[in-house]
Amino acid sequence: MTLTPGPLGALTDKATSEAQLLTGRDSRTQELLRVARISREFIQGFRALHFAPPCVTFFGSARFGESTPHYAAARELAAEVAKLGFAVMTGGGPGLMEASNRGAKDVGGASYGATIDIGREPANRYVDKRIPFHYFFARKVVLVKYSYGFVHLPGGFGTLDEMYGALTLMQTDRLGEFPVILYGTKYWGGMVDWISTTLLSQGAIVQADIDRLLLTDDPADVVAALAPIATRLNLKSPEVSRMTAPTQV
Repeated sequence: MTLTPGPLGALTDKATSEAQLLTGRDSRTQELLRVARISREFIQGFRALHFAPPCVTFFGSARFGESTPHYAAARELAAEVAKLGFAVMTGGGPGLMEASNRGAKDVGGASYGATIDIGREPANRYVDKRIPFHYFFARKVVLVKYSYGFVHLPGGFGTLDEMYGALTLMQTDRLGEFPVILYGTKYWGGMVDWISTTLLSQGAIVQADIDRLLLTDDPADVVAALAPIATRLNLKSPEVSRMTAPTQV
């Protein structure tokens, strides 16, 4: 299922361009049209996911394809998370986003994608519902708002931005304390060491900030971190949910 733009979808490129938004002041009319577009994107995202199951968001690079070990690892991990009863949420694009959505579908789990209109990241075919966005910041709100855990697969600047964004929201009490998982010890280990030896040692952060991070290669560690939340939310595995669903007459 893909949501389609509403009546504001016909706004001019200038009014809807994020690049135009970030290049300084514009005419008041253009700014007003832009705010209307931004508001529509938030409303669209909130409506699309209001009745969705609790999610775990997977972040990762679009550049690691099916032939890479990262893809296989992401697919396997997402399947294990979906078995807990969580919906898997991603940016809806190719690479490790596709692998994560695919893993959820492998076990009959719910799979969502909040896609971004940048041309080079086509939506993947493993999402039950695609929520399209034009503005990165609106998309990031939706990727965080409905999630009870964040899995950071190998990625680049976008993945780093999403990881540090979630950590900052927790640090400043704008977001509850949820698992922040760095999946791939060889990939993320050097960064975690730098955080400890530089940021912590010089007082830029405190130990509690580092304690939010779970660095692992083992799906069992991720399941152990998320299982208590699934129990508290009374989530059921996709197979159990199908078995207990009422029969349609």
